[in-house]
Amino acid sequence: MNKASILVVEDDAPIRNLITTTLKAHDYRYLTAPNGERAILEASSHNPDIVLLDLGLPDIDGIEVIRKIRSWSNMPIIVISARSEDSDKIEALDTGADDYLTKPFSVEELLARLRVTQRRLAVMKREASAEDSIFVNGKLHIDYAAGCTYLGEKELHLTPIEYKLLCLLSRNVGKVLTHTFITQKIWGTSWENDIASLRVFMATLRKKLESDAESPQYIQTHIGVGYRMLKVE
Repeated sequence: MNKASILVVEDDAPIRNLITTTLKAHDYRYLTAPNGERAILEASSHNPDIVLLDLGLPDIDGIEVIRKIRSWSNMPIIVISARSEDSDKIEALDTGADDYLTKPFSVEELLARLRVTQRRLAVMKREASAEDSIFVNGKLHIDYAAGCTYLGEKELHLTPIEYKLLCLLSRNVGKVLTHTFITQKIWGTSWENDIASLRVFMATLRKKLESDAESPQYIQTHIGVGYRMLKVE
């Protein structure tokens, strides 16, 4: 797998140096930005594969950086921030971030998040063609054109809502989808009762999809935030 190019947006020099040293040691290409305005310029000029973004920037908030980048690009954005409240994570993810890493973080976790995101990039590229109507993840097969889902040789009999949920998750492999994002995509609203319904439908979907509910292979819960479809090797 070719290593991705990374834009590191971080105003704290020691942390920025830690990240870039780690990237260099693992053969990633990278460029840096010490503030939000420079980040937007570098992202638009160089079109990096992945953005590592601090939220607490000296000029504009990182949330605004996400919003501006999302107005013209779907490049993956991994937030690296000291803000650890669920509300901060949800705001960043709802605005368009793909993942959220809380400071302090380990180098190993950062590299793991990058590997996950890079695998998701590879999936996105494979699915970029409109003719690409088959999704494969481990034993899970979804034929989008036919509206059929299989787990190994067995066809899964899903309700319309379960199928929509599975398709939404599969088209965003490796990305945390918040409760609000999912309910807006499925029902067009994000009322509290929709979130309660989401939990019910997700539970029934998992019963059909996961062989071991205690060790889910395909759908990961992020408590208080949302759900993510894992990429099965």
